Amino acid sequence: MSETITATGSAASGRDALTPRRKTIILATCCMSLLIVSMDMTIVNVALPAIHRDLSASMSSLQWVIDIYTLVLASLLMISGTTADRFGRKRVFQIGLTIFAIGSLLCSLAPTAGLLIGARAVQAVGGSMLNPVAMSIITQVFRDPRERARAVGVWGAVVGISMAVGPIVGGALIEYVSWRAVFWINLPICALAVALAAIFIPESKSTTTRTLDPVGQALAIITLGGLVYALIEGPGLGWSSPVTIGVLVMAAAACATFIWWERRVSDPFIDLGFFRSVPFSSATVVAMCGFASYGGFLFLISQYLQSVRGLSAISTGLMLIPLAVTTLVFSPLSGRLVGRYGTRPSLVASGVFLLVGAALLTTVDAHTSTSMLLVTFGVVGVGMGLINAPITTSAVSGMPRDRAGAAGAVASTSRQIGVSIGVALAGSITGAVAAQAAGDAFADAMRPMWMVMMGLAAVIVVLAIVSTTRRAVATAYVED
Repeated sequence: MSETITATGSAASGRDALTPRRKTIILATCCMSLLIVSMDMTIVNVALPAIHRDLSASMSSLQWVIDIYTLVLASLLMISGTTADRFGRKRVFQIGLTIFAIGSLLCSLAPTAGLLIGARAVQAVGGSMLNPVAMSIITQVFRDPRERARAVGVWGAVVGISMAVGPIVGGALIEYVSWRAVFWINLPICALAVALAAIFIPESKSTTTRTLDPVGQALAIITLGGLVYALIEGPGLGWSSPVTIGVLVMAAAACATFIWWERRVSDPFIDLGFFRSVPFSSATVVAMCGFASYGGFLFLISQYLQSVRGLSAISTGLMLIPLAVTTLVFSPLSGRLVGRYGTRPSLVASGVFLLVGAALLTTVDAHTSTSMLLVTFGVVGVGMGLINAPITTSAVSGMPRDRAGAAGAVASTSRQIGVSIGVALAGSITGAVAAQAAGDAFADAMRPMWMVMMGLAAVIVVLAIVSTTRRAVATAYVED
């Protein structure tokens, strides 16, 4: 079962050998990779207080536990997709699963916060090879449009399922075993997925592959890494310290050089021509705003529920169920709304719900009722559920078909960058107060972050309207 399927579809006989049963197993195998990557965010956020206690981790260390993963993932998503197209999607998928498992094992054994951060970086290298490559495998295996639509629908549902299951499973593991067990759960899933991939997934490559752009890749990493480093370490080092200023200057210089380089290289890491399209540029900013809100929210609320309200890890997971359920329900609804009415209604509604949710969060203190917290989390979940479909649609609309994949990858990368910035902002804004305070002092320290979240939500609403005007749509990128 090692036949090769090319992008041109020349291996018709190989596709004919894919029985419905085998296609189902391939879809399930790909969804396993999505499950572990999607669960990772909620599980690790719930585990942060336990990691803080066990490893004596500082607030900045906790931020890095989350941010090193999303930063590395964001930095490597596009190059992983290109590598898979060139050397084989099945091969890269299996390598990614193996590296993710090794990283998870190293995370579970880490004796210090620094080593845990390093292990999370290894985990992210593997994670970058999973979701984009798995989606490529699905599009190659499910050629019929109706079959593909159903497969993508299942794929999308797994995100909601992982968000619902992640906090509960993670909370139970932390409560009854250890925070280290939240990483052990990845090992059997990775092993099973590797075995199923070896038996059932056919190899496929693209006949036309992009060249690599290591200079652009490196400059992008320096830009993102420098910005997040300054946001996380700035409060401790001091915003006027030579190190903080130096890192910010380095990030700005790398960003300027990146733009200069990408305009001149023949096959750039990111085609800057994409950003002439107002819908595409807006989708990128909306993705960063929405997921910055989400990342900061999860980072602070997980600690608030356990450190301030005194909830156990499993009770914290149960409290986050409204967030997961509303996201699961409204994600497919948003897709249908986008298909019928375009992106504006879903984006405006998403921004409004996130704005209302953030406003409700500003009222949270040490004594806020459980029912009020559940309603607030549900409102935030509606906003996040509505945002994904219009982001992807806006990113790829108006693009030539052979550039849609790259545009979608930029949108996915923007989500990860948003999470990194959100977590960095949350820790930077709350600072040492949140790390040491309890009760109302902790709630007061969080409040500025919720106000930032309100501002980000307002940006989403404005861009939802501006990016869908006739004049904006007319700027959609057209390949020369």
